[in-house]
Amino acid sequence: MLLWLRQYRRPMLAGDLTAGIVVAMMMIPQGMAYALVAGLPPVVGIYSSILPPIAYALFGSSMTQSVGPMAIVSLMTAAALAPLAAPGSALYVVLAGQLAFIGGVALLLCGLLRLGFMANFLSRPVISGFSNGAALVIMVGQVPTLLGATPPRLHLPSALLGLGSLLALWLAKRYLGALLRRCGLKPLAADLGARLAPMLLVIVGTALVAAFDLAGAGVLTTGHVPSGLPSLNLATSSHHWRALLSPAMLIAFIVFLMSMSAAQTLAHKRGEKLHTNRELLGLGAANLASALSGGFPVTGSMSRSAVNFSAGANTPLASVITAVLLALALVAPTGWLALLPLPVLAATIIFAVFGMLDAATLRQAWRYDRGDALALLATMAGVLVFGVEAGVVIGVLLSMGTLIWRASRPHIAVLGRIGESEHYRNIERHPAVTLPHVLVLRIDSGLFFGNVDAVGARIEEELRARPAVRHLVLVLSAVNQIDSTALSALLELNRALSGRGLRLHLAEVKGPVLDRLRHSSLLKELSGQMYLSTALACAALEAMPA
Repeated sequence: MLLWLRQYRRPMLAGDLTAGIVVAMMMIPQGMAYALVAGLPPVVGIYSSILPPIAYALFGSSMTQSVGPMAIVSLMTAAALAPLAAPGSALYVVLAGQLAFIGGVALLLCGLLRLGFMANFLSRPVISGFSNGAALVIMVGQVPTLLGATPPRLHLPSALLGLGSLLALWLAKRYLGALLRRCGLKPLAADLGARLAPMLLVIVGTALVAAFDLAGAGVLTTGHVPSGLPSLNLATSSHHWRALLSPAMLIAFIVFLMSMSAAQTLAHKRGEKLHTNRELLGLGAANLASALSGGFPVTGSMSRSAVNFSAGANTPLASVITAVLLALALVAPTGWLALLPLPVLAATIIFAVFGMLDAATLRQAWRYDRGDALALLATMAGVLVFGVEAGVVIGVLLSMGTLIWRASRPHIAVLGRIGESEHYRNIERHPAVTLPHVLVLRIDSGLFFGNVDAVGARIEEELRARPAVRHLVLVLSAVNQIDSTALSALLELNRALSGRGLRLHLAEVKGPVLDRLRHSSLLKELSGQMYLSTALACAALEAMPA
């Protein structure tokens, strides 16, 4: 933090100041709305947006990440706490802070232990499936609030206000930017105008409630919002630590994945480098700060981070400015926030999470890899049918299962010579010529306990199809590792081939693999030879009698 403070320049300060103001205007409706998704009083969403971004700025590595409440994490918080306490109750608020505390400690420990590689545990299709399922669950959950009652019975004033707010948000996204450009505003200002439509809608909705006494007509509002900054919160429930441990770990995992996804997207645009372990430290500190200030679990938000980036944020000072402005908003009179209509907040939630629906990844996966597409659909179905926590577990299992399944079935190619050249390629893809007494196989994967049986079966299949073969050449140019199980399998293969009058040869063995093989008995027992290249192996074996 001191480094970017020393390097400050006026243009950078202007950009951070603008971004800080814009994101603060977004955070008021978003924070309150996501607190409602989590089953918490709306003001808790603002509490969770003050200290966490400051804590992240001290330890995180992203220059434009906006840390605070997020829809998916709010939904997971509600799912974890609903069986333990009544939503909105004092115990519920305490448990929300406790959940953030446990997750924050876990993230800090992972950062200190340098476990940033955990970001690779979920594939992009699985993350997309999880996000799609969570978005649908959130939208369905907000329909009763949007309409003022449980369908099919609805409260007409609430329904008109909620549906009208959805229409207004759609119109703003569709036409406001173009309208502002026609008025001579810069494209960036026009885009930000459309993004700030939720804040403008909140102001208009609050004004309508005040002007026409809609609260008296039955429209639900946020109610009393206490003024002043949050006090230090050290309250915990000693009876719920064990019950919160498992969901807190899952939430911490999702916090890290969602935050890294948002931060990496923006860092690539500027050529910046993220440090995953520093991100773990920053997110852990942010969640601890949220717990101590009466908040709930927080993470980096793609939408707010994108706005922060577009508005000109250059350093984490933009997030600090946002936090200061939100604190000032709580210090000022908050009576107007009590009139904020819940149908309007429900509309902002539905509209925001609708943008999380990702059909493009499903289309691309379906065209490119049906396995990834099925994993996406299965994860989404898991979230919808079994719940958010089960959806996370299903996603992790599918990601790891897909990886193991593919690794256990490596691609193996029969190689032949291209014309009179020294190039050897897959005979199924190229007009390559093979030698009748030599079988050349290229294994395109590391050899480990999970795939040695499949490799052995493929070798036997090719040998049975070519009874005239007397020499087997394994091209190991794509093999980066051979574990102990695979080494034993190679020794057994060499002995079995020798017993049948065949010789096993190795070609293009990589240096690190060869270094380890020298500590084994394979090279001494090898019935054939080691060759630097496939061309040298075939040239030598061609001259040998069949």
